Amino acid sequence: MASSGKVYGEKKPKTLWEKICEDFAAQRAEFEDQDFDDTASSAPTDITQFSASRHTPVVYGKMVHVAQVDSDLTQDFDPAMSHPAAIGLSLLSRPNKKPAHPSPAPPDPKLCPARDYLEAYVFPTLIPAMIAMLQQAKAERCFERKRTKFNACDFLTEYLYKQNPEKKIGRENMNLLDISFVKEHLVDHPRPPLPLSLLWSEPEAAVKIQSFWRGHLVRIRPEVQEMRQWQNEWRNENKDVRQQVNEFWHQQENKDIPPSSPQQIPNVSKSPRTPERKSRKSSASSGRRSKSNLNV
Repeated sequence: MASSGKVYGEKKPKTLWEKICEDFAAQRAEFEDQDFDDTASSAPTDITQFSASRHTPVVYGKMVHVAQVDSDLTQDFDPAMSHPAAIGLSLLSRPNKKPAHPSPAPPDPKLCPARDYLEAYVFPTLIPAMIAMLQQAKAERCFERKRTKFNACDFLTEYLYKQNPEKKIGRENMNLLDISFVKEHLVDHPRPPLPLSLLWSEPEAAVKIQSFWRGHLVRIRPEVQEMRQWQNEWRNENKDVRQQVNEFWHQQENKDIPPSSPQQIPNVSKSPRTPERKSRKSSASSGRRSKSNLNV
């Protein structure tokens, strides 16, 4: 297998994300390779940082290969044709990168797998946002202090809202609290005076995170998912059951009952006193009075 060529020149500046990945790799590896693969602008090559104290200017920007021969190369050297520092070296120009094939059309977002959807629609927008977040976190000195005022979630929300390619006009000077859905969320869920990072200790936060993760592992089980789906359907079917029961009995109480129904309760009212009943009562009372007078 042919090894890639080595070029002495200036390295391109690396992003903060690339530096963090290199620092992480340096902690895992005992020895760090000082070269890196440059495949963005040319054929696969390893670029080594040029140093005037260690390298000759003849090799700058060239692919260098040390020729291993048994004869003395200085015998046939002609200073009119080459530089003395290039004796025993093969210098070649870095070949240009082959033209890339046209990128394929993005997959259908409604039919493609989740991996293809993330690579085609999510990562091209999310990765630049993550790089900008890390740069802002470095500016806020989050890597030097344990607690800072910088909120990564708030920064990502504001950044993604401003950088929306479909609705980017008119959002350049907007703040987080000017976003409509942020206002609606804060009305229903106002933020406490102190964040949880200041209220919880590290052991308490670890317990909360571990309990949530264990609950997630239980909730993703197939049998638990089936039970939760049944509970959701049951709640939807029996939603506002008390109101339904009250409406049912209200309808039953106001329901008109037909006259021929045996359940109809007759309306019993006191009949008015007739003159005949009134005369009978008066004669009976007068008789009792006369009888009492005779006894006296």
